[in-house]
Amino acid sequence: MDEVSIIGLDLAKRVFQAHGMCSKGSMLFRKKLTRSQLLEFLAKQPGCIVAMEACASAHFWGRAIRDLGHDVRLIPPIYVKPFVKRQKNDAADAEAIAEAAARPNMRFVALKSSSQQAGAMVFRTRDLLVRQRTQLINALRGHLAEHGVVAPQGVANVRVLETAIEGAEQTLDLLVIEMARLYLQQIATLTENITTLEKVLRQEAANADNTARLLTVPGIGHVTAMAIEAFAPPMEIFRRGRDFAAWLGLVPLQHSTGGKQVLGKTSKMGQRDIRRLLITGAMTVVRWASRKSPPEGSWLFRMLARKPRMLVAIALANKMARVVWAMLTKGEVFRNPATVAA
Repeated sequence: MDEVSIIGLDLAKRVFQAHGMCSKGSMLFRKKLTRSQLLEFLAKQPGCIVAMEACASAHFWGRAIRDLGHDVRLIPPIYVKPFVKRQKNDAADAEAIAEAAARPNMRFVALKSSSQQAGAMVFRTRDLLVRQRTQLINALRGHLAEHGVVAPQGVANVRVLETAIEGAEQTLDLLVIEMARLYLQQIATLTENITTLEKVLRQEAANADNTARLLTVPGIGHVTAMAIEAFAPPMEIFRRGRDFAAWLGLVPLQHSTGGKQVLGKTSKMGQRDIRRLLITGAMTVVRWASRKSPPEGSWLFRMLARKPRMLVAIALANKMARVVWAMLTKGEVFRNPATVAA
């Protein structure tokens, strides 16, 4: 009797679907398993490939199944979709996952550790609180503008609004003042929580060897360093720095045919948080260079002389991604090109 070679597992909250295939590709079993039955069933199976979509709870189950002696492989959902036959249901999804995992050129997602997911939770929580604070500030500015109290955008100008409210107590309706104070109280609470989380990120970034070295790269702060640590896979899976930049979506889209290379806008594929932070950091460097001219003849000097600032920032973010790959794979420290050339 053929032995199971690949098990495709469709994850859910309570009821899971498993699809077993032998090495020849034929189906051996289809099973519906409850949450409590899943690990017990897999523990009885011989060591094989267990494939899942890289979605919610996949890393948790991946670690638990790996401890049973199986080879866990996580597949991006977009790569599984072409293998779904006709109707979509749990059994068809599990079969498609097994077939996708059997492909020799399939790309897989690296399994994250518990500490990586903890760092990602801190980062995501801070990001959520920042968005909520921005929403509150914009709402407060919009409401007060209806009553003639205007202030510029930004967190730094919340104090301007607070001063304007206190100074207009005689002209504003009492209900407006009370609602504005409620907004200000919520904004102050969120700011305090964001500051606390940033301290945690700063401490974690300073304590880890990899992130401490990344902080020496211009444009990379403790938030970006921790995002790379939490969301990026092991750098060894990329053959070169440009592969990591392509994974981040910092390369142009291709519309090439007949040997003619046609390149478009950046692909914006891959991990959006790291890409956004790298571009933000690169834009900071570009703004600094626009005020204080970089060394004449340097790459940044030449780019700023002939290209728009946003384009230069994206190109610089691409270079920063390659620098990150080189530093993490070779264990080196950042070397300033201008210093090396000198």
